[in-house]
Amino acid sequence: MLLVYTTCHYNCESCTWLSPRRWLNLQEYQSKKLMQESGVAVQRFYVADTASEALEAAKRLNAKEIVLKAQILAGGRGKGVFDSGLKGGVHLTKDPAVVGELASKMLGFNLTTKQTPKEGVKVKTVMVAEALDITRETYFAILMDRSCNGPVMVGSPQGGMDIEEVAASTPELIFKEAIDIFEGVRDDQALRMAANLGFKGALQRQAADQIKRLYDLFLKVDATQVEVNPLGETPEGQVVCFDAKINFDDNAEFRQKNVFAMDDMTEADPTEMAAAKWDLKYIGLDGNIACFVNGAGLAMATCDIIDLHGGKPANFLDLGGGVKEKQVYEAFKLLTADPKVEAILVNIFGGIVNCAIIANGITKACRELELKVPLVVRLEGTNVHEAKRILTESGLPILAADDLDDAAKKAVAAIKK
Repeated sequence: MLLVYTTCHYNCESCTWLSPRRWLNLQEYQSKKLMQESGVAVQRFYVADTASEALEAAKRLNAKEIVLKAQILAGGRGKGVFDSGLKGGVHLTKDPAVVGELASKMLGFNLTTKQTPKEGVKVKTVMVAEALDITRETYFAILMDRSCNGPVMVGSPQGGMDIEEVAASTPELIFKEAIDIFEGVRDDQALRMAANLGFKGALQRQAADQIKRLYDLFLKVDATQVEVNPLGETPEGQVVCFDAKINFDDNAEFRQKNVFAMDDMTEADPTEMAAAKWDLKYIGLDGNIACFVNGAGLAMATCDIIDLHGGKPANFLDLGGGVKEKQVYEAFKLLTADPKVEAILVNIFGGIVNCAIIANGITKACRELELKVPLVVRLEGTNVHEAKRILTESGLPILAADDLDDAAKKAVAAIKK
């Protein structure tokens, strides 16, 4: 299991959260459902797969105003464009009949935003929710803090905006409360955080209650982060979680089967999905030199040095630790299936990885896949001498490299011939 520690965006040196090798992708309505089940206050909502269902949902809400949201994982929905001609993946209306009309132009059509592929993403589901006015927006999150060996609450009275900007321009408006994992969130902590967020009187107690419920959710679903932006105050005197992001610990998949069963893979890159089946981490890039490495840091260094020598990496493929020959073979299948790839650079530093296993996997792949592009291999570490013997005796046209710099130069030169 590869865990990447990412520095928190509140400029707190000790705050981190864990980013596992794969991410559980939940749609907005699924996150709201989890919150609802933990007693967290969210807007009333329904989910629809057809225009007629959306119309019926709008009628059932019986709300003063309704918000219709296309459900895709990419951000920027509000400014997106459908191939049906409809502009915007988020619409407000007071007329339930309009909901049905709008949904008919969303469902089954591709929505393109700044975060989607050029062709957009097909919308299969819409969320029909009660639209609530917000008189004030705050920010609240629970995430992991290594300095206290447990979770920490982070909040700001400046919500509904980029929290990084708040942290940079007005760091005094960022408040932290460490949580004792044995005690949980104490009443005095929740009330103090609510006060720091600017809630007063009855709203302070209401906000404190929501904070405690959010921590209960954090524990219940084995989250690594629960971020609410905004945690808002309505004219009617309600504290509501309007939008939330939940990150999960995939080590807990064995006891969070219901949550992980909701994983929406329909928008995932097919190559990334195929790689994940073999415990490979793959990210497609725009270049023509395929990178096959072990370890995220080595992968980034390899991409950088290819670029330094005038080449462009075609991908970021991390083999990880306990590798088997079959994984090497499957990795080569993925790399050679990309029509952009004109050369492959293998860069392995064998610590946990046995270089001989890599060498056997390479020779098998080259022969069975009838590799047509130049292959540059740089190996160091465990069993490297045996690995080099295997490659040399294979008789395959493999370009051996002395070090990473040499490997990058040879890969770039190979595609220029």
